Amino acid sequence: MTMNLDHEELHRLLATLAESDIQEFRLEGEDFCLEVKRNLGSFSDPITSTKKITSEEIDPPLSQRKIETSTAPSTPPPSVPGSRSDLVEVTAPMVGTFYRAPGPEETPFVEIGSRISVGQAVCILEAMKLMNELESEVSGEVIEILVENGTPVEFGQVLMRVKPG
Repeated sequence: MTMNLDHEELHRLLATLAESDIQEFRLEGEDFCLEVKRNLGSFSDPITSTKKITSEEIDPPLSQRKIETSTAPSTPPPSVPGSRSDLVEVTAPMVGTFYRAPGPEETPFVEIGSRISVGQAVCILEAMKLMNELESEVSGEVIEILVENGTPVEFGQVLMRVKPG
């Protein structure tokens, strides 16, 4: 049996895995291998995605690609240059669309200068028609909001920075 995995199916699979408590997952096809590993005890519980493409894969069909994912600490999530070490980065736990408010005409969850507490909703990430409130894991002051409302975001992308305290 031949198995093909397109981008949309891959994103759905990774989003499902991100919402589960599965720590390791491996899927192999005739000409691809997908491996996901994560450490649930980490601060932000990331699944870092890396895609390794061989030299023969300049523009082949997706079925000929080898895709691997892992949580290698040596590969940090995408960051914006000039980050300060005294700030905590709030990152996207999944691929989706970033929304600052619960609705189009409603007040944003946070603004620059807002005081936030642990468990407080700071934004919404829409993934596969599901609205997921992202809750803060730290108390402090919002110093930077790096993403525009309604913008698509990648897994691990820095959304905002918070000064703990």
